[in-house]
Amino acid sequence: MKSALTIAGSDSGGGAGIQADLKSFAAVGVHGCSVITCVTAQNTRTVSSIFPLPVDEVRAQLRAVLSDFDIGGAKTGMLYSADIVRTVSEELEDRKFPLVVDPVMVATVGARLERGDFADALIRHLLPHADLVTPNRYEAERLAGRRVRSLADARAAARRIADVGARAVLVKGGHFRGTLVDLLYHDGGFEEFRGFRYPKELHGSGCALAASIAAHLSKGFTLRDAIQASRQRVALGFLMAYRAGRGSGIVNSHATADRYGIAQAVEQGASLATKVVPIEWAPEVGINLGYALPGAVALEDVCALEGRIVRVGHRLVATGPARFGASRHIARIILTAMRFDPRMRSAINLKYTEKNLPQPKKIGLVVGTFARERQPRGASTMEWGTEQAIRKLRGMPDIITDRGGQGKEAMMRVLGETPADVLRKVRRIVRG
Repeated sequence: MKSALTIAGSDSGGGAGIQADLKSFAAVGVHGCSVITCVTAQNTRTVSSIFPLPVDEVRAQLRAVLSDFDIGGAKTGMLYSADIVRTVSEELEDRKFPLVVDPVMVATVGARLERGDFADALIRHLLPHADLVTPNRYEAERLAGRRVRSLADARAAARRIADVGARAVLVKGGHFRGTLVDLLYHDGGFEEFRGFRYPKELHGSGCALAASIAAHLSKGFTLRDAIQASRQRVALGFLMAYRAGRGSGIVNSHATADRYGIAQAVEQGASLATKVVPIEWAPEVGINLGYALPGAVALEDVCALEGRIVRVGHRLVATGPARFGASRHIARIILTAMRFDPRMRSAINLKYTEKNLPQPKKIGLVVGTFARERQPRGASTMEWGTEQAIRKLRGMPDIITDRGGQGKEAMMRVLGETPADVLRKVRRIVRG
């Protein structure tokens, strides 16, 4: 089994630090090794003391692990002092595995987790060795030496941090206002990862993200794929967060999703759809039914039919098994809807005509629309159209329609929390 290494502080409350990292490693399916830099006395409300280990002990731990285990990826968390930073940098200088640096400076409860010239040492000694740095907004300000208030500021800060030598920078969007956007700067270009902003601040979310990325990298994932998979894990952790103490809630860094159950629900839903949907409601391109994992953030997190539901003679037939990543069209609709309401995890597409439009309105379902001719050049139709429909209504519709365009069929998409919920709406629509 591949191993991943965390170099961080111990959280006596179990919600962050080494404890969260090891749970994240296990959830991804890699063996976890650890090097403890500091012992903290903390809980979900406060950090009452920090005891940094002597650098010789940190060095001894590193050498013990690196001399025996096949480390596929590592992450650093709380390093606390310049001496520890220099020690870690020296011991990792000849490593052959990817390194994720989470520049931890302040705890969720507000306590400072650094001492003296820590930030300067991080910039000078460790960032040049980093394959990825994962600062939040405030950490990006410290590392870049400039104010970060907007996405444009984050772009400038990411470039400046990369100039120090880091191969890639992921500026996390949790402390910005508005839509949640994590910004990746890599190979001279930017990529935005968008998601739902959960209205809560949880203990251990930054640790879980960086540790999950390191674990996925250790399994051979590309950087982009590791980030996508890890963001899905953290989103699931937010959905399944729990309260163990009397202060901040704790991100569920070891939560798992039932992928088999999701696929089974798609196949059962598709079978039911062939009986519920009138054949004249089937578009020429066929019907697909999608269902996303809880906290889904990427196309690969959405399960749909590998084929579609198509006309065969005078009946509808579901073709192909359910598979994650099978449909970009339906996945983009669901993922965009989930950015506004993470409960809306399922959708089906049907043929749209002026004749069948009055039926959903008649039974009290909310209908949103978008016009393809207004779509900006370069934008994804399903992402842009779904977002437009939601924003125009200032709420989540049950159905999103568009009248099509040149070479594009007019379409109706029914949204719901599960395939069963979607098909209940479909049954009501077709009955009028």
